[in-house]
Amino acid sequence: QVQLVESGGGLVQAVGSLRLSCAASGIIFSISAMGWYRQAPGKQRELVARITSGGRTIYADSVKGRFTISRDNAKNTVYLQMNSLKPEDTAVYYCNTVRNGRDYWGQGTQVTVSS
Repeated sequence: QVQLVESGGGLVQAVGSLRLSCAASGIIFSISAMGWYRQAPGKQRELVARITSGGRTIYADSVKGRFTISRDNAKNTVYLQMNSLKPEDTAVYYCNTVRNGRDYWGQGTQVTVSS
């Protein structure tokens, strides 16, 4: 079965940095597109960044130039490096992949940015 396990969240001051990790199992990671989403209280879940199997990336406009998504196929892990964090980045961050047309999600990791 597909399992996605996020780690690396926490409390950080504004302009600080965090790196999130998502370890995947139950999929052929090297051919899977992977994504990071986030959901703030009272808001809908939104795409933060996505990376294809070939390494192409897309970012939400709100994080361009501050966040970087990357992957390590040898470790079946996708990362989200978050720099210059802002209070509005506060949310639960979720790892995502799609297999056979079905979305799979991790349990989420809380990121809180204090001003």
